Formats: sequence, C-alpha cells, structure tokens
Amino acid sequence: MLIRLRRLVAPRSVLDAGAGTGALARKMTSFAERIDAIEPSAAMIAEGRRLPGGSDPRIRWIEGRAEGGELDPPYGLVVCGESLHWMDLAVVLPRFREALAPGAYLAVVGNANVHGPYRQEVWAVTDRYAAVAKHPETADAIAGVLASGLFTIEGEERTEPMPFEQSLDEYIEFLHSTSVLTRAQLGNRAGALDAEVRAVFARHGIDRLRYEVVGSVTWAAPK
Repeated sequence: MLIRLRRLVAPRSVLDAGAGTGALARKMTSFAERIDAIEPSAAMIAEGRRLPGGSDPRIRWIEGRAEGGELDPPYGLVVCGESLHWMDLAVVLPRFREALAPGAYLAVVGNANVHGPYRQEVWAVTDRYAAVAKHPETADAIAGVLASGLFTIEGEERTEPMPFEQSLDEYIEFLHSTSVLTRAQLGNRAGALDAEVRAVFARHGIDRLRYEVVGSVTWAAPK
C-alpha cells in the first residue's frame, strides 16, 4: 500500500485524516516532506507520538475531527486509513477536494479484517451505542465518494493477507476514535461500552487480538 501511496503523492505534503495512532503517518515519512495527522482522540495521538516514528518532526499531530479541525492545505495527497466511513461525507468530501493541490488524489486505505466469531458480537454492542444505526465499512465510504459526484474513482489495489495484532486497549481506543463513538458523545456510557466489548472478548478467551488483514488502496481524483 505504501508503494501506491508514494506514487500518488505530489507535491510531497499529506493529510492523514482520522490518523489514529499514525499507522500510516509514521510510515509515510519515508516519502512525504510534511504530514498533517488529524485525529479526534487525544489518547490515540499520545500513543502515536510514543510509537516508533511518532516524534518525527515531519508529522504535525492535530487533535480534532476531519470535519472541522485545523488544516494547512494544499496537500499532494489526502489519505483516510480505515476512517472515512466514520466521517460525515457531506462535510469532509467537499473539504478534502478544496484542500487538494491540482492533480492530487484522495486515497482510501481499507483493511478487510479476517476476524474470528467475535466480530458480529462486538458490532452488535457498538451499534447499540453508536450515533448511526448501521456499522459502516470502507466499501460504504467508497460508494459514498462515487455517489457524491465530487470525485472519480481511478483505481484500486489489494494486498495478500497479512498477520496483525493489537491489545484490547488499542482496539477500544480505536472504537472511541471513530466519529460515532467518541467519549464526548458517549459521556458516562463510555465505560459501559468498554466493559461490554471486553466481556465479548472474555467469553472467547481473548486477551489480545490476532487476525489477518487484507489491505486495499482506492484512489480518486477531484472532478
């Protein structure tokens, strides 16, 4: 995926929208001169700064949502890694198009996670707490990009399955980084959500998530 992103970016300034702990931002320093990593969760940003590459001066961490956080365009590439489907497309897509340099792309990076039987149970929990009725996926976001009429889908690449693992704390913080499950939205229900998600994994005897991931990059050009 990084090879494709390297080929797409020009000039070498990148917006990583919904950056999480910077899984993409920390790797894109290999080819980008400047990366704005915007992320609504302060805990995710703190973790990202701590992880290898997170203190690189080329990364500017921005606490905020892509819908309204501080940006510094133009960008030679806007990247959304497993995040666009949690955003308000009616707000962010026009914003991304405006922020792109001439000839630059919007890239949607997705992960088709090959999870165990717990996946539907976790989603059943999060759906009860979320601000939306349906658990969105990357495919929904790509369909939304196409339907917006603001972008043209120009290509897609996929990887072979790759092993991945994360702690339960990291997974729960990922959930809270999504626009429909932020701690601010949930208020005093945030702890209850965390407890229910942990209970799902406990029933399956899981103390650390290990699964396979099929990565994808779909890139789109502004109309």
